[in-house]
Amino acid sequence: MADLTQTAASVIGYGEKLTGVLGGTVTAGMPVRLSSGAFIAATDASLVGAAVEGIALSGGAISQPFTYQKSGPINLGATLAVGKVYVLSTSGLIAPVDDIAGSEFVTVLGIATTAALLKMGIVQSGVAAAGAVS
Repeated sequence: MADLTQTAASVIGYGEKLTGVLGGTVTAGMPVRLSSGAFIAATDASLVGAAVEGIALSGGAISQPFTYQKSGPINLGATLAVGKVYVLSTSGLIAPVDDIAGSEFVTVLGIATTAALLKMGIVQSGVAAAGAVS
């Protein structure tokens, strides 16, 4: 899967900002999920791992507070293709939907509305892809 090349310092959320406590190291722009009451990086390698709660707006290490966003426009600090759907990748980052391979659990993160903005709308499919999606 070809992950977006993101600049963490350029990640800016324009939707509702929420706070949480980290259960592991996270960088701004990474999709996060809850695990034992704390937030950790998400991954699409398992159904549990693909349960994205939002995208980190700040980063940090275990037990540190951080800010994340669940919906609305977000600047991911990357160049996006307008109209393209973006999903959670196996590395815990963000990739275009075209790069999904078989056996990866599909979690849609949103659709690019400009070359800089993703309109977040998290959809956890609960199923693994049977093959490439386009």
